[in-house]
Amino acid sequence: MNTTLHNTSIKCVRDTSITAVVFPCLYSILFIAALILNSLAAWIFFSIPSTSTFVVFLKNVVVADLLMTLTVPLRVLSDAGVGSWYLRAIHCRYSAVLFYITMYISILLLGLISLDRYLKIVRPFGKCALQQVRVGQVLCAVVWAVMLSLALPNVVLSDQPPQISGGRLKCTSMKSKAGLLWHEGFNYFCQVVFWGTLALMVVCYTFISKKVYESYKASKSRSQKASRRTKAKVFVVVGVFFICFAPFHFARIPYTLTQTRSTASLCRTQNALYVTKETTLWLSATNICLDPLIYVFLCKVFRKRLTATFSHRPLPQGNMESATATSTQYNNQV
Repeated sequence: MNTTLHNTSIKCVRDTSITAVVFPCLYSILFIAALILNSLAAWIFFSIPSTSTFVVFLKNVVVADLLMTLTVPLRVLSDAGVGSWYLRAIHCRYSAVLFYITMYISILLLGLISLDRYLKIVRPFGKCALQQVRVGQVLCAVVWAVMLSLALPNVVLSDQPPQISGGRLKCTSMKSKAGLLWHEGFNYFCQVVFWGTLALMVVCYTFISKKVYESYKASKSRSQKASRRTKAKVFVVVGVFFICFAPFHFARIPYTLTQTRSTASLCRTQNALYVTKETTLWLSATNICLDPLIYVFLCKVFRKRLTATFSHRPLPQGNMESATATSTQYNNQV
């Protein structure tokens, strides 16, 4: 089976005439923007005490985004064909694995943030262990530990001598038979992570939107225009999540099957799937630039700290992120 897989990969020479030029440029732009935005976000967040699970989750998203950002330069050099095949081998075995794993850590953390917002807004007076800072820190540690542990075999099992095809090194040529099987299984697991998180977010924000609408309707403290604007902010988070990640997860399975199984697909089809995967992957990577915008929408304390930083005003004393925010306060936190 392993021989057949490698023979199939060698026979089909990947067409990189477009991707080797376009994507390095796109990733370079993304890297510069993400480095600036996430460095600023990290500087602000780590001057804020972790007084709520919400802030704990957001801080972990910042760390994941920064790590993902730091993998981009090696991807740019690898895709552009700069340097020797050894640089590409390092990217395949280490950098690409970190790129993907931090993306899925961010996805899981956004799911936890959605659940946290649901508990704070829909059940503001209920007592739940998930709302304790210590529990939030443990959940984040579990997410990091589990995802890194599952990713480690992708590094360990990429131990085969690299095979050059058409002047290019395919990452799957470095994987053993067990490595190809683990790679396929891990991709299915990541599909479950994504679609499960998306379902959780849709459910949570549907209830949040309903609660916000009922609050405005009962109090009459806001106009209909303000109510619609607040509800729109709620769905911006889900919208960004779906737009960034859904296309990649539709394209990922058929592409992975052409990598890990002996298929009779035409080389032209394999190249088309490769371009589709790379395009949707770049779209997923744009999330490292969009997450800081979510901080501004969702986190009141981050927004105040950011405003104070640029206006050179001292920050008011006191905790600006109430751990028991009511649903009527949600428009100030979104």
